[in-house]
Amino acid sequence: MLKSFLRPMPAALLLAASLLTGCASTTQGGAIGANRSQLLLVSEAEMAQSAQQYYAQQNAQARAKGQLITSGAEYERVHTIMRRIVPQVAHFRADALNWKWQLVLINQPEINAHVMPGGKVTFYTGIIRQLKLSNDEIAAIMGHEMAHALREHSREKASVQQASGLAISLGAKMLGVNQGQMDLIGMGKKLALDLPFSRSMESEADALGLELAARAGYDPRAALTLWDKMAAASGDGGLTWLSTHPAPASRKADMAALMPKVMPLYEATRGKKR
Repeated sequence: MLKSFLRPMPAALLLAASLLTGCASTTQGGAIGANRSQLLLVSEAEMAQSAQQYYAQQNAQARAKGQLITSGAEYERVHTIMRRIVPQVAHFRADALNWKWQLVLINQPEINAHVMPGGKVTFYTGIIRQLKLSNDEIAAIMGHEMAHALREHSREKASVQQASGLAISLGAKMLGVNQGQMDLIGMGKKLALDLPFSRSMESEADALGLELAARAGYDPRAALTLWDKMAAASGDGGLTWLSTHPAPASRKADMAALMPKVMPLYEATRGKKR
């Protein structure tokens, strides 16, 4: 009994040590306070390499289909917005100014956009055309997706999955659970940890993205009209507790509550341009 209890201890100690040494914040707080401590066990270099490979593959596939857009009026519109927002990243992390910021548009009807580690930006034409986005609304999306990259949410999520997977494996060995019980534990982990954690990241990116857009001189209130459009495009949003994203109505309410913090930044930037 004693021997079986002691066997997992080296791995358990390794997990504990990793949790203690792997916590930090990737950003300063800014006006909205985005400096939550994060678990970062996966290396930044590993995530950057993975992002570079995915971005290259994505662009090669789009180019082969004649869907990659890197010039023209629509591209320049989005690129201008990106160029205005990029200098604002220094309010959260100075090193991001040195990222090699890149933009591609992909001519597909998909309502989607993403920014990968290191500043690799992708917008699908579907999100711009189908939602008939204003420049301020494009800036709201751009700020949100940049926020994910600045906060390194993909790296954090991979780290949390690594740590929780190891913890479950250790617990299963110590308790002697079978595969069916492991499946139930995995389902419980998804509902109790993964989904709420993903939703909290989305809310964090919403908040930080509002500040980025406002500091660049884009009206942060456009995020509210954007989510009206997103809600209409996606229906009622489904059950929040089964989703990795907050429901549109909940998102809109949270962002509306942040307006007193970000509107002064927007007004100050507009005042400088007058």
